[in-house]
Amino acid sequence: MKTLVNIRASSLAELFDCPRRWSAKHIDGLRSPRSAPAQLGTAVHAGTAVFDSSRLSGATPVTADDAAGALVDTIHRPEEEVDWGDTLPNDAERIALALHSRYCADIAPTQIYTGVEVRCEKLELPDLGIALTGTTDRVRKTADGCLGIVDLKTGGRAVGADGIANTQGHAVQLGVYELLAENALGLSITAPAQIVGMNTGKTTATQRVGFGEVLNARAALIGTEEAPGLLEHAGRLIHSGAFYGNSKSVLCSQKYCPAHSQCQFKA
Repeated sequence: MKTLVNIRASSLAELFDCPRRWSAKHIDGLRSPRSAPAQLGTAVHAGTAVFDSSRLSGATPVTADDAAGALVDTIHRPEEEVDWGDTLPNDAERIALALHSRYCADIAPTQIYTGVEVRCEKLELPDLGIALTGTTDRVRKTADGCLGIVDLKTGGRAVGADGIANTQGHAVQLGVYELLAENALGLSITAPAQIVGMNTGKTTATQRVGFGEVLNARAALIGTEEAPGLLEHAGRLIHSGAFYGNSKSVLCSQKYCPAHSQCQFKA
């Protein structure tokens, strides 16, 4: 029996983008400071989670302004080191608060959530030698009573000019979140995975919010009898120890990779 290696749901895409960077972070325990955009996104997640959690059955609803306190705390009292670069924390706070308000006013009222920040401690896949862990942002109930996962995404290109959230490249992560939510809740997740995108623009006009959907997000993970899925490939790669680098990755830099200075694969 293989030793189980834990994989955070949010890191699976990084494993395939650059195994060397993934292993540096998740096997060797090396860390780089968080970027300003990442911390801004974490802050938006914190504030909206408080707002949505207060609207679950039996909870006492809070206002968007009250929930924003968690957002402000995350910006100014981060739990990890943050490299703010050219971004001032006060500017990040202003953008995050604007997106938080848009979410609470325009997005949350259209959703029926049955779970907020749904944590799966461990989904063991012993045949593959891996165990998936992570937190699904939201679980929603559709008009026909089906359940689906919702993932909040922030970024400069999170929502297109057409108002639709960008879903490209997110299917693998969404598929993992579906598996984790099913395991945590003991319920079937059958509705399309949904992304709630929020653009981190500096002006009101560019701070768009919107939805995007991904059908059958877990298909590439599971695979078929003829073609192994990505989870099987992940297990093989991790247990082989062949953590090769990818110098063409857009994250191949000292800023994003804690192993960059000593990596033999960098350009």
